Amino acid sequence: MRDYWLSKLFFDLQSPPAAAEYRRDRGQVLDRYPLKPEVRAAVERDDVAYVSRLVNPYLLRFYFHMSGMPEDDFVRRIRASAPVSTTKPHG
Repeated sequence: MRDYWLSKLFFDLQSPPAAAEYRRDRGQVLDRYPLKPEVRAAVERDDVAYVSRLVNPYLLRFYFHMSGMPEDDFVRRIRASAPVSTTKPHG
C-alpha cells in the first residue's frame, strides 16, 4: 500500500532547492509532512526495506540517491529486503 505523504515528500524533493534544504535540515523538512511516526522513523534511519513498500520504485531510488546513499549500498539493501523464493527451479 502506498503512503501518500511519503510519496509527496519524495516527489517534492525532486526540486533542487528542496533537496538542498532537506540535506541541510532533514528534521525541519520532515516536520512539514504529516507522516505516521513509524514511517518518519523509517525515513530517519534510512530503512530502505520498510520505505520500499510505501512508495513508487522510481521515487524510492531517487530519494536514496538524492539523500546521499551510495548506489551499491542501496542495491544491497533492496536485495536483502526481497522475499526469498521457496520454490525449486524447474529442470
